[in-house]
Amino acid sequence: MVRTTRRNDWGFPRWRGYGSSTDAQQVRLCDRYGCTKAGNCPAPKSPNSPDRWMFCEEHAGEYNRGWDYFEGLTKEEADEREANERRDSSGYKESAHYGWAGSGDGSRSRDEMHALDILGLESDSTFDDAKKAWRKIAKETHPDVNPGNADAAKAFQAGQAAYDVLRVAEERREWKG
Repeated sequence: MVRTTRRNDWGFPRWRGYGSSTDAQQVRLCDRYGCTKAGNCPAPKSPNSPDRWMFCEEHAGEYNRGWDYFEGLTKEEADEREANERRDSSGYKESAHYGWAGSGDGSRSRDEMHALDILGLESDSTFDDAKKAWRKIAKETHPDVNPGNADAAKAFQAGQAAYDVLRVAEERREWKG
């Protein structure tokens, strides 16, 4: 009676990794039709669904390019969801260093684009244009000019915040450049 229990570790059990086995590994293939690569990147099948597709990196990137997280929601629902998620993840605040990587136009962050919208400017406007727009808004909506007008006070505060965002971004650009 011959037993074939020969191993490749020559009697030294520590040469083999813990939990290693000779069984074949199970590999899930990419869910994209015709792809034979390993599918190790999960992607949601639909918004708010726990079901996931499993794609290879290439097809996961292709799938995510067209993904809209807020699809099917009204503007108010999308804003509420974004606010809730920002509140819940406030402990993991994104570093200001990476703020430029937001969904802007490539040269400006999303916050800068929003600030330009508040000031009524185009995305290719200069910082001098922002100064002029801010001064115009400040002259029209300043609380000293419109005492007791809550809408004017809100517009003034929004304009001030927008100008501050653009000023800080301009200072950061000058400091780096």
